[in-house]
This record gives sequence, structure tokens and C-alpha cells, in this order.
Amino acid sequence: MRTAALLTAALALTPMAAAPAPAHAGPHWVHSCAAPTRSDIAACQALRVVAAQAGDGGLGPADLRAAYGLPADGGEGAVIAVVDAYDHPHAEADLGVYRTHYGLPACTTANGCFHKVDQRGGTRLPRASAGWAGEISLDLAMVSALAPRARLILVEADSASFTNLGTAINTAVRLGARYVSLSWGAPENADGPAYDSRYLDHPGVAITAASGDGGYGVNYPAASPYVTAVGGTTLRRDAGAARGWTETAWSTSSDEGTGSGCSAYLAKPAWQHDPGCAGRTVADVSAVADPATGVAVYQTYGGNGWYTYGGTSASAPLIAAVYALAGTPAADSRPAGFPYAHPAALNDLTAGATATCTPAYLCTAGPGYDGPTGLGTPAGPNAFRQ
Repeated sequence: MRTAALLTAALALTPMAAAPAPAHAGPHWVHSCAAPTRSDIAACQALRVVAAQAGDGGLGPADLRAAYGLPADGGEGAVIAVVDAYDHPHAEADLGVYRTHYGLPACTTANGCFHKVDQRGGTRLPRASAGWAGEISLDLAMVSALAPRARLILVEADSASFTNLGTAINTAVRLGARYVSLSWGAPENADGPAYDSRYLDHPGVAITAASGDGGYGVNYPAASPYVTAVGGTTLRRDAGAARGWTETAWSTSSDEGTGSGCSAYLAKPAWQHDPGCAGRTVADVSAVADPATGVAVYQTYGGNGWYTYGGTSASAPLIAAVYALAGTPAADSRPAGFPYAHPAALNDLTAGATATCTPAYLCTAGPGYDGPTGLGTPAGPNAFRQ
């Protein structure tokens, strides 16, 4: 998304935003959330394919596990939180359909697997939003796909303000989540360091954040050194490839693609050593995000069944789930640094570009670290262990 499309109005409570589909070949998609007018409001970054084939045409759990070398029944004992704005009234029911369809174990309030709370941890849920409901369905489906035995907490902020979403993050951690997925953001600004200290400084908690869908340009909270910034890829089956899949940095002929860049406000963490950026570099790792090779999601609030979704809103919860498969981080650890200690346990992506920039690695995939795909995509969970 461009700058305006990276933000969403705090009162974006109507059905799917009528953003125009980008001018590219193949499937067309729309932004799940509408564009806002203030810099302290975040946008959900889910992209929903329109006029797609009927049924669950996107990648399912078995596809995702095969592509990333992951086990089929992981997540036992883990607590994963999804933090989003507004209420999805059908969240539990829609998740149930998704999990039943793919043969995943039930995850309900009744069996203690699913827990939905407001940003304070209580039951005074915010008003509903069809746009954010799509984001919530996507997030819950993706963590379920890769960590089907994990317990899930959905924390719904009162609005899309960074203050409310940040409060929801703190609540998620207080409720026991050691893995937190953030599929929203906005162009970074000078408030980032203050938000970091209030809401994101949680040692021992793996927090993943979507790098954004507007191509070259830095978003917050992905720019925080306390989170794992997750970029996006195009993922296709390829019987001729040793892995069985080919994967490149996600970009389109329009103004969309995986976010990346060099932060102007936040310091480089100790584990990053790329020479062309004095500050925090985005991204760290990546996973599938291209809506043209997107994931299957079931949604009935603001929708009427199966859809294909994409955006880095898909890749962020996938990586949160991979952290959960890797094991519980030590209480004093910084999980964002784990992949930098194990780069050989990632698929290094070397093709794709979102722009022309200097230095080129900030917007062009290549051997080793690069901005669009970071260190690469999971090749099993080992890169996400301490």
C-alpha cells in the first residue's frame, strides 16, 4: 500500500473498503480496511482476492507446512495471541469451519483452546468492523494452520489507534501469550521510540509484525527492534525444484509488494549487521504474502464463506506460529534476534524487487540478507530457536 493506504480510519466499521483493485495481471484484490487520515492510526494489511474461484482456492495448512518443512501437529503447550482492532462477531465460528474443513483439532471457548477478550482482558468487546473481521479471520487461520495444537487468544482493541492496539499487546502478554502476531501498521514516524517503550519491550515474547504491502518504505511496528519484521513472498509449487516450491520477493506491477527499508527513527538491534543502513532494517524474515499465490480463509462477517487472502497480514501470523513450533523463548531473551544466529536454517531467496533504491539490497532480493525477504523463509522451525 502507499502511505495513505497503510493507515485505516478509527471508524472504519462498514463492510470491505471499496479500494480499487490494482492494475496487474491475474487475480484482483481489495484492501480489507479503509484508509484513514491520521498518523496515529494503524491499518490492517489484509488483501482479499475478489472474483476468485469458488471454494477454498488458496493454500491450505498442508501446503504451507510442506512449503516450509514444518510438522503436521505442532504447537502443544504454546499460547499465541492475535492482536487486532474492533470485534469480529463470528471469529470463533468461522475459525471452527476452517479447522474442521482441514482436519485440524477443535479450538473453542468450551474446550479452553480459544479465548476472545477486549483490550483490557475483559468482555466489553468493541463494536464490530467487517474490514477488520477479514483480518482477524486471516490471522486466526494462519496460526491454526501451522500450530494447530496451540491455544489462541484474540485481543480486540477498542479502535485502530496505536494507543489502543498497544494496550491490547500488553494485555496479550499479561494473559500468558509468548507469541504475538501484529498484522497492521502505518508509515513510521518520530513516535516510534515512545510506542516501543510502552508496548513492545517484552523480553521472552516473540512478537511478529507485518512489514507492509506498499513496497519500498518503512512501517511501524515492523521497524521496532523488539519485533520480528516479516516480509512477503510469492510462493508457487514447482515439481522441478529440489524443495518442490519456488519463492521470490513479492512485488507487482502496481504500487504493491512487500515492505522494506531503513528506519529513520529506530536503532539497529545488535544482531543486525547489514552495512547500508545505520538504523533498524526491515525485514528480518518472510513468508507467503502475494494474493496471487494466497491462502484460503473462511469468513462470514463482511463475507459469505471461502476467500483467498494475501498481504504481509498472512506472513506475520505464519511466522508467529513457527516461533511457537520452535519452543518457548527464555524469559530474558530477544526472540527477534534468533534467526540471525541460524541463517542456514532458512530458505535464502535471491529473486524479486519492489523498487530501485540505494543501496539496492534494501528493495531487491539477493544472496544473504536483503530488505524485502530478510534472511529468508522457514526451512523447518530451527531458525526460530534460541
